[in-house]
Amino acid sequence: MISDRRIALLGVVLAMVALSGTANQVRAATDTVKVFILAGQSNMEGKAQNPLLDHQATDPKTRDLFAHLRDGDKWAVRDDVFIKFLGRKGPLTIGYGSPGRTGSELEFGYMLGEHFKEPVILIKAAWGGHSLFKLFRSPSAGLPSEEALQGLLEKAQKNVKRSNEKNSRNEPLPTMKDIKAPFGSSYRNMMSEVKEVLDDYETMFPALKGKKLQIAGFFWFQGFNDKFGDFAPTEYESNMKYLINDVRKDLNSPKLPFVIAAIGNNGSRPASGTSLTVRQAQMAMNDVPQFKGNVKAFRTDLLVDKAAEKLFPTWKQNLEQWKLTGSDRPYHYYGSAIWYTRIGHAAGEAMLELMKN
Repeated sequence: MISDRRIALLGVVLAMVALSGTANQVRAATDTVKVFILAGQSNMEGKAQNPLLDHQATDPKTRDLFAHLRDGDKWAVRDDVFIKFLGRKGPLTIGYGSPGRTGSELEFGYMLGEHFKEPVILIKAAWGGHSLFKLFRSPSAGLPSEEALQGLLEKAQKNVKRSNEKNSRNEPLPTMKDIKAPFGSSYRNMMSEVKEVLDDYETMFPALKGKKLQIAGFFWFQGFNDKFGDFAPTEYESNMKYLINDVRKDLNSPKLPFVIAAIGNNGSRPASGTSLTVRQAQMAMNDVPQFKGNVKAFRTDLLVDKAAEKLFPTWKQNLEQWKLTGSDRPYHYYGSAIWYTRIGHAAGEAMLELMKN
């Protein structure tokens, strides 16, 4: 028969084992790093000017929207979220958009950093003006039809001829090889950015030395340049499916959570024409059977900054007021710090929802 003393001692040992197991679980969690890829064109770059954020973060009318991103009277610099955006890298704070600007990565990274015990890396690969039809075209999409390629060749040759005549030059005309070469180049560059971080993250971010990386999610914010051309808008839906599948294949993650910020530069005005075509193609990913529960597209137009939208038509006549409200054109979401922050928040919510699955 076991004595009371031995029973008590056994209880202590079991408790210590349980605590040790819990500690090991926590240690295992913090020994990994969640990696998220953010890709797209200029709106993924981010176009809200930093002085606008500085003002709105202290203005009584708007400061509550940014309070969680501040550390006293300065912008917080996170020690658990790191970002690599082409030639720049470091702890997440403002300024990781286009030079002197910020995008949706700030709020998106904040939400992930708050949610996970593990550190987070954001790998941002974004270049202005790059379409899914051409530069971001993924391998499985192949090249466009011969009809489309021939049209692009004729247009390119026409432009060179016009330039030669205007400038008295004799530049060679583009060939079909020249037309085909750029297709998929941004997709390949995006994957090169990911590989660079996976290979060199301990040097880029010394605080993460010895930890293991886990590719955790993908955030896509793009679409404006696919409004143009005879084929890009109508091909967008099929090209989007190819992109999702190819990213997952190349990253060896068949169910990688994939969030899409659907084009919404129209704001409060109803979308029409090719803007509507592209948005519908993006939103259609929610209804693809194989993407159920692992892909989420959301509408960015519903998050519009109405103050910037209202003031923009007369911004030249109200320049000083405009500088405190927006900082760019409608195709860049008015350079609105509020709109980009809302988009980052919606993307973060969508990503965390998918990751529960």
